Amino acid sequence: MPESLLHRVRVVLYEPQNPINIAATVRAMKNFGVRDLTLVRPVPYTPYRLEGIAHDTLDVIERIRDVDTLDEALNDTVFVAAFTARRRRVKWELGSPRALAAPVLEQASQGTVALMFGREDDGLPNEALDRSHVAVTIPTSDHASLNLAQAVVIALYELHVAAGDATRDVDPHRHNVPPASGAELERLYRDQERALQSVEFFKTRFRTHIMRSARSMTVRMRLDSREVMLARAMWIEVVRAMNRYRSMAGLAPIDLGELEGEDPTTSEAASGHDPSPSTSSQGNL
Repeated sequence: MPESLLHRVRVVLYEPQNPINIAATVRAMKNFGVRDLTLVRPVPYTPYRLEGIAHDTLDVIERIRDVDTLDEALNDTVFVAAFTARRRRVKWELGSPRALAAPVLEQASQGTVALMFGREDDGLPNEALDRSHVAVTIPTSDHASLNLAQAVVIALYELHVAAGDATRDVDPHRHNVPPASGAELERLYRDQERALQSVEFFKTRFRTHIMRSARSMTVRMRLDSREVMLARAMWIEVVRAMNRYRSMAGLAPIDLGELEGEDPTTSEAASGHDPSPSTSSQGNL
């Protein structure tokens, strides 16, 4: 398997002041496939504490480099993007994380690139910006005070998507239910029409127009077979409930006729009960 371009992306935190933000950065890196973290004069921290906050990230934590100067952090890089929320007097080239994702990855094909983030209180100093090729601002409202780790998450997410590196497999729906067939939908429409008739819905409305609109709405919902069975069960129970009232009033019942296909009122699909156990776990987001 070829090496991911994201393995050539280095996150540089300039004088981070809170171990929690370091840990949250590590978690973001693990989530989005970046593994190189360099800390310039960081607050004291321990790998044990970082892993206690960002679980299952020891592989990233073990690669962290602590350095004293920007030279040590950046000398071997071919491109540096500095993230800042403040406007500076010097007219730096500015871009957003989304706009810069593709150029950053293009540079990564040539060597190591750095995404540099500043202190929680003051951001990056001018001497750090002097080392960058582009300044990046994250679009926000007038309140532009993002948490350090939040800024890292946004930057790495955009890179991850641009790189096509979304390697996480999402489990299919456990029931794997097919879309509703034409025959199933026709049975649904008949049950629906019968139920609306039982409550005299068509008494002051044009039946053909109502049912045509009902069909249009149902098609747009793209129901699957289980959902059609549930909807049929609801309409059939409406008719049965109305028939009980009609019986007490001495009126003839609405004829349900022979229910076509499986009786939806007795099926598991319409019971609201999920017979299959869930295999998913409530892990950290």
